[in-house]
Order: sequence, then structure tokens, then C-alpha cells
Amino acid sequence: MMHDLQGPRIVGPMLERLGAPIWDVNRVVVVSDHNAPAIDADSAAILDLTRKWVKAKGLPHFYDMQGICHTILPERGHLKPGMFVVGGDSHSPTGGAVGAFVIGIGSTEVCGVLVTGEIWVRVPQSILVTWNGELPAGVTGKDMALKMCATLPMRACDYRVIEHAGTAIRKMSMGNRFTLCNMSPEMGAKTQIIAPDETTVEYLKQVGVETAEVNAWQSDPDATYERRLEFDAGALNPQVAAPHSPANASDVANHAGVKVDQAYIGACTGAKLSDLQMAAEIVRGRRVADGVRFLIAPASQRITAEAARDGTLATLTEAGAILLPTGCGGCAGMGAGTVAAGEVCISSTARNYQGRMGDYSAKVYLGSPYTVAAAAVTGHVVDPREFLS
Repeated sequence: MMHDLQGPRIVGPMLERLGAPIWDVNRVVVVSDHNAPAIDADSAAILDLTRKWVKAKGLPHFYDMQGICHTILPERGHLKPGMFVVGGDSHSPTGGAVGAFVIGIGSTEVCGVLVTGEIWVRVPQSILVTWNGELPAGVTGKDMALKMCATLPMRACDYRVIEHAGTAIRKMSMGNRFTLCNMSPEMGAKTQIIAPDETTVEYLKQVGVETAEVNAWQSDPDATYERRLEFDAGALNPQVAAPHSPANASDVANHAGVKVDQAYIGACTGAKLSDLQMAAEIVRGRRVADGVRFLIAPASQRITAEAARDGTLATLTEAGAILLPTGCGGCAGMGAGTVAAGEVCISSTARNYQGRMGDYSAKVYLGSPYTVAAAAVTGHVVDPREFLS
């Protein structure tokens, strides 16, 4: 998988210098999402270059401004259990939620795979994380990910695979599983993976993927793990990560009262249909607080359409939310949703380092869609469970 930011504009010239053809055009997916939609002449030129390059190379799997790459891959049926996939973006491990081994790689490695169909990868050690119990209402996969960011130092997960198991995982929706696996780079992990089950199979059927190989892609009973960790999902509270690292996460109560200028639901991490529905649960019958911008950027066009069909978008916009185009946008500080000097934003995205979403002096807090929406209607960080019946 490649996207417009690091794909044809960087890899294309490498291929030209090599004079090498693409190994198998049917195994390549290109997505325009970072510069989409164009906000200036430079981003328009990048999108134009991407379209022309894809056409010239005869690539059949091109999704132009149709969604964020990590949402598009599973949504359009490109992933299934047991696959080995590489993507030119650090959040590619999102696909581990369907039982695929998906890693993010750099542009030079992307070029190598395009030419040879191969890549050298040192086999990582594995960490088994068992989530016992069941997530309480108002607590999500994002909260689980932030809890792990705060608990595990990145050096402990460096080049490791994190495998999630346990009763709480089995009861989780695919949306929450995608979110959990998405935040691999924030934990320092090579990738994360969840063994497929009936929830996986049902999701794959919905996106047109038939698989009878679920039982083949389970961990062996005598598998060796470098480390084993256990978490009680039932005892987990909503988490908020303070600036400027996901590792600064702790219970939402520790951040209560922090005033916000902007609340942002977006990105591959936090703008799936289930994420939008979470936000709608909070704001239904309420209004966005005065002085707060509540921005919604769905992760794909299909998600936007479904959210329109089921009334989710109506609920959000009636509350005062502003609907933005699909794309990476504010998450990467590249479009609508960027923040100004000194502003405070709470976001459902994955990263909050300085300058990530705009001005270097802005402060970004991370939370689940529930938590972001609750801040939008109150004007400050608050426990979202207060707004759930």
C-alpha cells in the first residue's frame, strides 16, 4: 500500500532510475488521502501526479479521495487472515485486527517490494497481552490503546509484535479492534495482531471477503512469548493523553476541567462508523458549547454515506458539529482542522506531539470519540460516562 504523501512522488522517481517494472500490479493498492482534498496548488499538484502515475503504471487498485488508506484496505476487501502486507505508513498495523501481519515501511523499502515482491524482515519477539472481563459502557479500544501507551515504555515494545487475546477482545467490535491495532507505532511495536474469530468472519463477509482459514491462524498452545501481560478491561476508565505524548495517558478524571477550543473526530484511528456513532450518542439532544469547534472528518466516503443513512450525521450536525471532507486533514496538520498558536484541542487521533495538528505552541489531548464529544458539549475535558444513559 502507498499513499499520495510518500507514494508515487517519492517512489516513482526511484523506479525510473532503476528502470524497473512493478512486480505485480494486482498486489498494489494506492490511496490518495493525505493531500485530499487539495487545499493549495502544491497539494493539488501532488494529487495530479499521483493520478497520472497510477494510470501510466496500469494499477487497478487506486482509491482517489475515497478514504484514509488504513480504513480503505479492510473496507475494500484487500485484507484477510494470514496475509503478509506492507504499507508505506506507520499506522499500517491497523490491519492486524483481521489477523493479518501488516507492517509499516519506508519509501526505499516500498520501492524494493514493488520491484521484487520481497522484503527482509527480522522475525520479532511477541508480547501476549490478555484483556480479561468486558469493557464497560463508555470505554473503548482507544482507551485500551492509551492505557498500554502509558503502561509499556516504547523500548519494551521496540520491534515486538503485540498479540491481543482474552474475553474482552472476543467481545469487542471490529471498530474497536481496528483502533487498538492502529496505535502500534505509538507503543513502539512492529505490529499488533488479533487472531480471527466469528466477529472477524462476519466483518469480512460484509466487505466481500470469504475466508475458511480462520482456524489456521491461531496461536499454538505452546507458543513462546517474550512477555505476558494481563489487563482487567472491566476496571478500565476512559483515558486521556496530555500533551505531548500518548504515553502521558491516565484516567480522564486527572484531566477534568481542561478547557478546549476544538474537539476533533477524525483520522484512521478515530473516525470509523462506530466512532461517529459513539460521538452521536453523547451529543444527541445537546448542543456544542459556545466557543468550541466540533469537527467531524469521516475516515471514508462509505462511512460518510452510512452515517448519513442511519441518522448519525444528522445527530452530529444538529448538535453543531461541522462536517469535513474525508482525509487525513487535521490529524497530520495538512488540512481543515489544524489549530492555531496557543489553542487547545482534544482529538480522537493517534498522536499529539508538538506541531502535529498545527502550530507548535498548540496543545493536543487524545481521547476516545466518547470523550472528545463530551468535551465538545461542555467546553472542557470531562468523563463521557456522565452523558450516557
